[in-house]
Amino acid sequence: MEKLEKNSGVSKSNINWYPGHMAKAKRLISENIDLIDIVYEVIDARMPYSSKITDIDKYIKNKPKILIMNKSDLCDIEETQKWKKYYEKKGYVVVLTSLEKNANLKSIIDLTDELLKKTEEKRTTNGFLKRKYRVLIIGVPNVGKSTLINRLSGKKVAQIGNKPGITKGLNWIRVNDKVELLDTPGILWPKLDQKNALNLAAFTAIREEILPKFEVATYILETLDKYYNVILQERYNIENIDEDIIETLEKIGKKRGCLIKGGEIDYDKVIELIISDVKNGYIKGITFDRVDEYE
Repeated sequence: MEKLEKNSGVSKSNINWYPGHMAKAKRLISENIDLIDIVYEVIDARMPYSSKITDIDKYIKNKPKILIMNKSDLCDIEETQKWKKYYEKKGYVVVLTSLEKNANLKSIIDLTDELLKKTEEKRTTNGFLKRKYRVLIIGVPNVGKSTLINRLSGKKVAQIGNKPGITKGLNWIRVNDKVELLDTPGILWPKLDQKNALNLAAFTAIREEILPKFEVATYILETLDKYYNVILQERYNIENIDEDIIETLEKIGKKRGCLIKGGEIDYDKVIELIISDVKNGYIKGITFDRVDEYE
């Protein structure tokens, strides 16, 4: 069992986690960007800031880009709409999608046509034959890049997993008669601050072993208590979290039957339960990033 800490606070140090394939992916993006017509960046609508690749613009130059806020069926739509406006003010073209349900998939293609209209007209004027759009698809791990590829192609051409690290290299994928995609591994940045790291861990964008699960579960409970107390009550049948988070885990363990022999609380099972509730989308209507913290 993980060592449980009585203090529910978390350390403020930066998290260093930058697998070699991520550094290689950024280098390959830079080497191939001149082949690309447009970039699709996929982010998680439940963490629109934490899942945004901070330094990506220096790798994709000034290519047209669509920011795809995926998993909109799981987010707090009111808060996520604030983020949509936030990014639009910064000049991004933004689409909210629920790729599992094919929501707004057509909007992505329509916007691609619109953004590349002048480029296509220029190619035609210069005597070039019409060709497929070459799209670079990027995003942090586990935000739905592979699902987007499969939805665009109408069949399974990319492997999907509810954990980071499925894609390891750059792959060209011909998805239909209009688009071919250059798929990339999930990309992060070398140092994550604690809040962003906890958001990424809570929504399974970084591997579970990077942060202690106790910290991640504690963060989830604290954030639900702060912003979504009704959800906390409905899901775990508790009114608020306790000053000593262990007491809260005990209450949840008793109510949800997370017990070991002798009726003692199985804390590991409680922690896994909380993380799984978010990971598998059992808890809906949540957005952990707040615009007013970054404006």
